Amino acid sequence: MKELIFFERTDCLTQDDALYWKDLLYRVIKVGTELEYALPQGVKKKEVLPKITDALLPTNNINQLGRYGVLDVENEHCGFEIRVIGRQPYYKTLLNQYQHITSVISEFGVRTKYTCGLHYHLLAIGLNECMPEIILANFWNLVRRYAPSLKFMTSTGSKREALCRRRNHNSHLEMIRLCPGVRSMKDIQGHLNNSKIVPKHQNFFNLEHLEFSDSGDVSKFHVEFRFPDANLSAISVVAKIFLFLSMLIKSVEISQFGLIHVGRTSEWKRKMALLDMLSNNDGDLASSDTSKIADAELGELRAGSRELLGLLKPLFVKFDNNPCFSILSFLAETPVSLLRMQGYSWKQIETTLQKLAEKQKIEWDVLDRKIIRVIELSLLTGQKSVSEW
Repeated sequence: MKELIFFERTDCLTQDDALYWKDLLYRVIKVGTELEYALPQGVKKKEVLPKITDALLPTNNINQLGRYGVLDVENEHCGFEIRVIGRQPYYKTLLNQYQHITSVISEFGVRTKYTCGLHYHLLAIGLNECMPEIILANFWNLVRRYAPSLKFMTSTGSKREALCRRRNHNSHLEMIRLCPGVRSMKDIQGHLNNSKIVPKHQNFFNLEHLEFSDSGDVSKFHVEFRFPDANLSAISVVAKIFLFLSMLIKSVEISQFGLIHVGRTSEWKRKMALLDMLSNNDGDLASSDTSKIADAELGELRAGSRELLGLLKPLFVKFDNNPCFSILSFLAETPVSLLRMQGYSWKQIETTLQKLAEKQKIEWDVLDRKIIRVIELSLLTGQKSVSEW
């Protein structure tokens, strides 16, 4: 792990503040998604989309989860979009939910194309106080610092020269220029909203839904990660929910020390070059032209991914019965795009990741359950010595 550099700030969190905000955000953050897919070739949308919609049982009510947690199904230029209601992340619950969704739509033969994306929304529901601006600033800079590796880890293209979709609807062009070390996050949001280069809702890391207090703190927290590619592997989708959640919690921790730096000048220029090689508008059929990503560049992207996960690893201890760190570590070396490039089907990708998750699973036998029952129900309290207990 490279030594992290920080800008000095006068609004750093105290240790107590950091503990408070870590605990609070872990409790209130909900994560919702927008899943984009294409219909099978030759199929008329008006004939199939109503059937898919009926099968997913959308509630059309943000406060009513329903069977699959689907809010609605919308017509999209790429095919259609499933909007999944945000909920507090718990691995097994989310995995079951997204496996049901992918199972239902797979029966209709849906597919991913380079025009399809996957958007993650992080919302703080019921947050009745303003979040300190430094937390958002560190979150912004963490995404900027590791942007090439984040794009690499979430890529799902099927060709070496087209590892991911094109830049248009998940552009990094504004993000890489805007540093909270010299301007407030409220100013950065204003710049993004008025940009002539990138429409505000198409930014790599979208801030358009945020609201700020007069003092510049965050009065409404809602951010969107737009860069992941469309994905038909439920376990991969869920693992990235915990990736983004852990990045937010890490932003709280590091806010005790200042504002994290994106890297020294030469290092930062190299990251921008990698990001341009990975995410551009130069490919065919709405793909990015990644032909300049040779083995050396793959090595750099993997190294950045490992560095990010090394920074986040201690946080995954808080996620009970959760194999996502192992899954993400695998995807850091071999993202879905490289698996598809090797000829893996979506079903084979899901099976590969599921086997990896099963290795991390802890099974209780009969004796384990008896011991846990005794402990949880305090059936051996009041003993005078360890031996008696």
